[in-house]
Amino acid sequence: MSTSLPASSAGPVSGPEASALIDARIASLDDWRGAMLARVRALILEALPAVVEELKWRGTPVWSQDGILCTGETYKAVVKLTFAHGAALADPAGLFNASLEGATRRAIDLHVGEALDGAAFQALVQAAAQRNAQARSARKSASQAKAKAKPPV
Repeated sequence: MSTSLPASSAGPVSGPEASALIDARIASLDDWRGAMLARVRALILEALPAVVEELKWRGTPVWSQDGILCTGETYKAVVKLTFAHGAALADPAGLFNASLEGATRRAIDLHVGEALDGAAFQALVQAAAQRNAQARSARKSASQAKAKAKPPV
């Protein structure tokens, strides 16, 4: 069972309000999961200072830059970091250990006592941001080409 903050009735929350709610979420986890989520968050913020923190899907922390990078879900026995487009990312350190069968997402499941290679994780987050930026640029170029190809009315 996921233990997350309830989402606001207005839908997803982002910016400073989301950051404050993530702070509260971490503080409410008085065991290894809070410490792990805090470490992961610090690594993400250090790797990508412009990242946007959000809460979506019943209060799940989400980190985005040109699209969703990853989510940080907490369960009784695991902290799960799901990368929205993880299947498209190189993972030379072998951090992905869950959701490996999917065509799009990949996840890192962290259990009590496990260590996370901070440098490898930051490289993965940066690769996800680069992938999102490239995809956004490609969509923009395709949209502009389509607009140019349309005959005037």
